[in-house]
Formats: sequence, structure tokens, C-alpha cells
Amino acid sequence: MTAPERQSRSIPDTVRLLAGFQKSSQGAPAYSRFVNRPLGRVFAAIADRLNLTPNQVTLISGLTSLSGIAALALRPADWMTGILTATLLVLGYALDSADGQLARLTGGGSPAGEWLDHVVDCIKISLLHLTVLISLYRYTDLDRSWLLIPAGYVLVANLYFFAFILGDQLKRQHGVTRKPSGAPASVLRSLLVAPTDYGLMCLTFLLWGAPPIFLSAYAVLLLGTTGYVLLGLPKWYRDMCALPGQS
Repeated sequence: MTAPERQSRSIPDTVRLLAGFQKSSQGAPAYSRFVNRPLGRVFAAIADRLNLTPNQVTLISGLTSLSGIAALALRPADWMTGILTATLLVLGYALDSADGQLARLTGGGSPAGEWLDHVVDCIKISLLHLTVLISLYRYTDLDRSWLLIPAGYVLVANLYFFAFILGDQLKRQHGVTRKPSGAPASVLRSLLVAPTDYGLMCLTFLLWGAPPIFLSAYAVLLLGTTGYVLLGLPKWYRDMCALPGQS
């Protein structure tokens, strides 16, 4: 599609067009499915109108998220810091959805773009939990045993991210793709896997002004994600064993 054609299309028209370029909602957590993807469509439509590339949107997403993490690291543990951090993280996450949607719309996706997106995500995930740990240490007088929660989250979040991304890549390498079932995605399943949702975790920073309350919510998400990963690892391993070419 040429730039003049993109410029002639309104943003609402592009949002409606993007609705036909969505990934499957099967297994998607509730916030990502019902909030982040629709919000990402709006940002993708704006990016399309501005003639931005998917990689440019990826970098904007990363910088927005890093700005939220910087606010968490440099400001005291108060309500304003929490609001600022949550807002920037939510915007960064919506832009993270927008880059893929823009790529599918324009046909501009590439292995390099996918690699860049995953690298930015890895930096963001690791740095966010490490910053929670450091900020709690610097700005609160909580018992230091609480710091084990963000320390554990670094391990669990990175294990989940790596296992999911590598599994997806290996399946594609062996020609295994998820086929649409034809049945609507389960809303109940989206709610049950909500603790694994990065977007929901972004919203917990609205509680940052009350560290014990924040940590309670944060710990619930960690426990839910840990349980999901522990249950998922055997299944994901069986999926790998079932790939073609196993000896």
C-alpha cells in the first residue's frame, strides 16, 4: 500500500480494517484480549497515518516503558509515582501490541523486526522487576524478606517468556502452526490466566503509594504466574517431543 493511499484512509477506517488482522484470542489473558489489543489498534492506526514502520513503533514502545521504569527507580514510593509508572507502562504495552498489528496491516513484518520486538520485551520484563526490588530497598522500610518477591518474579517472568517464545519458534521451524478451531475463544479461560497478564501487572503500580498493598497484589500475580508455568512446562515439553524429526 502506497503512502498516499494510507494518508487518504481515516484513522477510524484503519481501526476497523485492523480488526481483520488480529491474532487468535485462544488462551489470551483478559486484559490483553479485551483492553490492550483494541487500544493497540488505535495506536497502530495512528502510526499507519504517520507512515511509521513497525520497528519504529517497537522502539517508541520500548522507550515509553523504560520511561515508566525510570520513574519507578528515581522517584519516591508515593501515589504520584505509581500513577505515572502505571500510565507509561500501559501505554508502552499498547504500543507493543500496535507494532505487530501495523506489521500485519502493511506487510512490513520481518525476522529482524520480530527479533527486535522480543529483545525489547526481554529488557523490559527483566528491568521492571529488578527496579521494583531496588526501589523497595531504597524508598521503603519494609522487612527485607519482601524483596524475595520481585527477585522471584525476575526468574519466573523470564522463564515464562523464554519457554513461550522458544516453543513458538521451534513449532514454526517444524511447520507446526496453531489452526483456528472455529469456536469462539473462552472468556472463562481468559479470566483464569489473568495472573500471567503483563497488562494487569502494569495496573498494580497504581497501588505503589501503599507498598504493603502493592506487594500483596504483586505477590498474587507472581503465585498465579508460577502455578501456570509449573503446570505448563510438562505440556510444553510434550509439545516439543511431538515435533517432527524426533529420534
